[in-house]
Amino acid sequence: MTDGNGPPVTADGHHIVVNGRRWRATDPSIPETLRQELVNELMAARRAIRDADGEEAVQNARDRVQDTKVALGERGRPWWDPVTDESLAERSASAAVALLRSRDPASSICPSDVARIVGGERWRDHMAAVRSHLWAMVDDGVLRATQGDDDLTTRSGVKGPIRLRRGPRF
Repeated sequence: MTDGNGPPVTADGHHIVVNGRRWRATDPSIPETLRQELVNELMAARRAIRDADGEEAVQNARDRVQDTKVALGERGRPWWDPVTDESLAERSASAAVALLRSRDPASSICPSDVARIVGGERWRDHMAAVRSHLWAMVDDGVLRATQGDDDLTTRSGVKGPIRLRRGPRF
C-alpha cells in the first residue's frame, strides 16, 4: 500500500517500507505545520552529524536526531499504543526540545504546540499532563516559562497563556 507521496506503507499504516525494510511511520495525527517543522529539524540534525567535528559535536547531533524522532513518533513508545504517563512525558520533552532547537534561540513555543504533537486530534485531553511535564522541565532549568516579558518561577497562580523558552540547562 502507498499513500502516493512517499514510500509504501504497511496495511495498518504503522510502518513505511524502504528497500524491503520496515521503519516506523511518523505519527499521522501531528498537524502538518508542526510535522514539517520537526522534519526540517531532523534533516538539520542529520546534516549536523555529517558536519560534526569531534565526539561531543557528533553526540549532540545524535541527541537532536533522537529527540526529533521521538517527537515524530518514530522512536519511543509506538504512537498507536495507548498513551502512558511515562510515554507522554518522554514525547512531550522531546517535542519541546526539538521545536525549540528548530527555532531561533530567542524564540519560544506554546505548550499547546507540544500537546498537538503528542495528542493529535485529542490534544486537549492531554493538555494538563503535558503542562505538568513541561513545568517539570522548567523546574529542572531545561526550559524557562514566560508570560509577556516576565519569567515565571512558579506555576501557582499563573493565569493566561505562557510561552516556553530555552532554559539555562537547555
